[in-house]
Amino acid sequence: MLKKAILIVVSMLMLLSLSGCNTARGFGEDIQHLGGVISRGAS
Repeated sequence: MLKKAILIVVSMLMLLSLSGCNTARGFGEDIQHLGGVISRGAS
């Protein structure tokens, strides 16, 4: 039950963040930023 609730919350947050990207360029910039955060966290 907890895993399902977490999945719903994460899905909603992703949808909200994607709805904030009004253009393809904005979406690309968001993906680049996310990739940078992930790579900094992995090293």
